[in-house]
Amino acid sequence: MPVPQSGAPPLRGIKVVDFSRIIAGPLCTQVLADMGAEVVKIENPATGDDTRRMAEPGAAGESHFFLAYNRNKKSIALDVRTPEGKEVVFDLLADADVVVENFRVGVMKRFGLDYASLAERFPRLIYLSVSAYGQDGPMADRPGFDPVLQAEFGMMSLTGEPDGRPMRHPLSLIDTMTALYAAASVNAALLARRDTGRGQYIELALADVAVAALGNAGLYYLCSGEPPPRTGNSHITSTPTNLFQAADGPLYMALGTDRLFGQLCRDVLNRPDLPEDPRFASPAARLAHRPELFALLNGIFGSESREHWLSKMRHLPAGPVRTIAEALESEEVGHRGMVRTIEHPSAGPIRILGSPIHFSDTPVSIDSAPPPLHGNDTEAVLRGLGYDDARIASLRESGTLGTH
Repeated sequence: MPVPQSGAPPLRGIKVVDFSRIIAGPLCTQVLADMGAEVVKIENPATGDDTRRMAEPGAAGESHFFLAYNRNKKSIALDVRTPEGKEVVFDLLADADVVVENFRVGVMKRFGLDYASLAERFPRLIYLSVSAYGQDGPMADRPGFDPVLQAEFGMMSLTGEPDGRPMRHPLSLIDTMTALYAAASVNAALLARRDTGRGQYIELALADVAVAALGNAGLYYLCSGEPPPRTGNSHITSTPTNLFQAADGPLYMALGTDRLFGQLCRDVLNRPDLPEDPRFASPAARLAHRPELFALLNGIFGSESREHWLSKMRHLPAGPVRTIAEALESEEVGHRGMVRTIEHPSAGPIRILGSPIHFSDTPVSIDSAPPPLHGNDTEAVLRGLGYDDARIASLRESGTLGTH
């Protein structure tokens, strides 16, 4: 029986001033917003976040890209390059807990809004900078995007068929992992501030995350001195882990241990002899005889339907190869609440991805606010800072605020 949720979201009362755009920064602040933080997204007064007007599809002129990473935020359209805009930022920071930015190295310093410029005035501020290659080093001055970093730091070399060209992963995995490292780091810094009373500077580089993401593949090289081979749909060492073809469609399974392989052979394939075959009796043997094993398994799987085999493999890590449509419309995604419907101010009801985080007593909140329209909250945020009509009008007339 579910435990009633009585608590507020865990980061309620935390205020984040968000200068970020594209994926890594906005996804970090979306996670913090889902956890209850008030996130004030500062956008260019003319154009907003670069992703707002990316290619269709979208909703009421807002791209699917922007909608994916910006729910539960307030948007103000503010030119931080002007003295008046900088004063607005200082007023926002007076009671803020966190700043997040992912401009190129040196941009925030030119604005006078880098951590060194703010730390003395706002000693409790936690300041997160995300860059492509770090704040210093041989490539610090370069811009960088996820697929380029996949190429530069080994990920592409691992992806694709053994005799094919290296391939990028279509999802922005490095950006996504950087966002999750960032959210974890901010929460850790908030916890540390409880004890020290001081904020601190957090630096994350996409390049560093790309290297950390190599994980066991990186250790393969560091232990052997040889780069791991490209293995297509299979795995560097785990066998049988691969795509297999049933009579009516593909399935995927990952059964790299002796226990799992034995269960497959005995419980599913009715071939208890296979684990005793010297070619397949150990992980190393199965790896060495991978082509023979894969051919044998495909011959067996091809004799029956995918549903037949998967019904017998429910106790094993195996599943059908689905399209995105099949996955997002599946029963289990619906049951877990991973696709949600929210009301967009211009588009009406839209569907978005849910949060994978489930607290027993302090639930995350993803349905409270859709991704904001550009500058939608400018006036409300400024009035919350004590600005009156005349001051807001003056800021608009000077071009410091957007016209939205």
